[in-house]
Amino acid sequence: MTELTIAMPKGRIFEEAYEMLIQAGFDLPEDVEISRKLMIEIPSEKIRFILAKPMDVPTYVEHGVADIGIAGKDVLLEQGRAVHELLDLKISKCYIASAGLPNTKLNDIAPRIATKYPTVASHYYREKGEQVEIIGLNGSIELAPMIGLADRIVDIVSTGQTLKENGLVEYEHITDVSSRLIANPVSYRMKNERIQNLVKRLKKCVK
Repeated sequence: MTELTIAMPKGRIFEEAYEMLIQAGFDLPEDVEISRKLMIEIPSEKIRFILAKPMDVPTYVEHGVADIGIAGKDVLLEQGRAVHELLDLKISKCYIASAGLPNTKLNDIAPRIATKYPTVASHYYREKGEQVEIIGLNGSIELAPMIGLADRIVDIVSTGQTLKENGLVEYEHITDVSSRLIANPVSYRMKNERIQNLVKRLKKCVK
């Protein structure tokens, strides 16, 4: 059996995807301690997991250090990596939206949009024919409208609770997000049988 290296983000996506692999009949330990580990070997299945930050998973897959990976559609849209998208696992669902303070209109001359998704935001407003100034931020995006740094933010929304707690309202639904199974193009060719088998088994578990 060919060995497979799978890059996965820690946290919710890992837990949901790992559970799917167990449901798909893979012989994996029920409880896996991942708090400090960066790699997990499962010799019985010839699978090795690399635990990475969500934004790094497509990089590992593109460069071939992982054969396949599980990444959010938000990351794939933002980075545009050279990977094959094989399957929508329909887990860790959320969406990207624009938000801001209530009852505020965008100023006509290049409104400022704060986001950690500059590519997604630029593309969205360009498609709408609106000129905006994108301000790249990495964390606490909700602060931007509150301190006058931006008119709007573009960010991931799961329950909307964080927006509410910071007195922000949603304005535009930009795109839905879920976790996708991705593959390195060379691995997909060289390990096709093994990867296709995994896809087939996971497909049956997609709800």
